[in-house]
Amino acid sequence: MKKHILLPLLAAGLLASCSKDKDDTDTTYPEIGLNIANAFPTQCGTVKRGEAFTFRALLTDNRELGSVSVDVHHNFDQHSHSTEVVNCENDPKKAAVNPFVFINSYTIPAGLKEYQPEVSINVPADVDPGDYHFLVRVTDKAGWQTIRGISIKII
Repeated sequence: MKKHILLPLLAAGLLASCSKDKDDTDTTYPEIGLNIANAFPTQCGTVKRGEAFTFRALLTDNRELGSVSVDVHHNFDQHSHSTEVVNCENDPKKAAVNPFVFINSYTIPAGLKEYQPEVSINVPADVDPGDYHFLVRVTDKAGWQTIRGISIKII
């Protein structure tokens, strides 16, 4: 009889000691805000060949941010990554000759729940003008990732 009572109690004790408190698990995605006063670029924005521009956004997380990645590539074939409600007017499809490509990752200082990156990006004067995608990926310390894809033009 004692074995029948002890076995369920032992199993319950093991389960209780192994289970995690729901509050200890981060299940919230980080956020990318382009609604701050100096956010750039924004949907349908333009940047100029031969000039630099500064990427600015508000990155937030409920616990701790980890890293941010920026990817700029041409959209001459009119594929889509957009996460925005507003669509931009696209140029006619064309073949890329000398497209602008920029891909870089940045570590966010440890312990931050909010961060405003200021990343200077140089656009060479000889790149193809036209439609481009500007993708931002922010990852928090728990590994959750949010992607924001906007359309821009290089003129």
